Amino acid sequence: MARIRVLVVDDHRIFAESLAAALAAEQDVDVAAAGSGPAALRCLERGVAEGRRFDVLLIDADLGSLAGEPVHAPQAVPAEAAHGGGLGSGPPGRGNGRLPDGIALVGGVRTAQPGVHTVVLAERDDPRRAAAALQAGASGWVAKDCSLVRLLAVIRGVLRDETHLPPALLTGVLRELTAARKHRTESERLVESLTPREREVLRCMVAGLGRKAVAERLFLSPHTVRTHMQNVLGKLGVHSTLAAVALARRAGVGPVDLAGEIVERGGQLA
Repeated sequence: MARIRVLVVDDHRIFAESLAAALAAEQDVDVAAAGSGPAALRCLERGVAEGRRFDVLLIDADLGSLAGEPVHAPQAVPAEAAHGGGLGSGPPGRGNGRLPDGIALVGGVRTAQPGVHTVVLAERDDPRRAAAALQAGASGWVAKDCSLVRLLAVIRGVLRDETHLPPALLTGVLRELTAARKHRTESERLVESLTPREREVLRCMVAGLGRKAVAERLFLSPHTVRTHMQNVLGKLGVHSTLAAVALARRAGVGPVDLAGEIVERGGQLA
């Protein structure tokens, strides 16, 4: 029997324990758990290294955002521990900042391991966040209080490349996705109005480069770069670099490849 490897990612320990134990009772399901986004990504990497890749991640939509307080993140635990009913407790998360939320983690998983299916578990229906989750790469949005039968149906469904949403959310999610597409189309039109040099400057801005760094990269004077940046802001109809970068992201504009440049320079120095 082919077994389904599931990773529960939730910083609410009691909920994670209960869900892991319930899923582990299924004959064809192996379960592990992680209490934070970083712990989940480490667990995914370990699964690949051990030749036991995860199939589905069940991710808390509000992961790491409990009242804006620092989250004590349990370490990822193996499936065998889930069968025993207990999740290992690790050290607190570093610093006092909020950890990435569940939807941000969906995007991280999609980048790190595109073959893994993700399902978001939510306390409440929210069309906007559900649409954002789907855009980030999630295969489903499920209420945390749904029945085990329903959750297992979703897990098995996403493995068949199905997308699962509560019926009550369908209209709202479609409306959000349509609006997002319209917004993206407008952003794309604005970016297309830029000259090739201005687009190159915009990609440098997306990469977080300042005026001096852009000038050095493009072999231009800082004054010329300033003019290009002002032209970019004007044509995009925004008043700040942050707004320009946000619009560029919506239009699908990526950053310049700084890593490739560093490697190339390193090779020259060697």
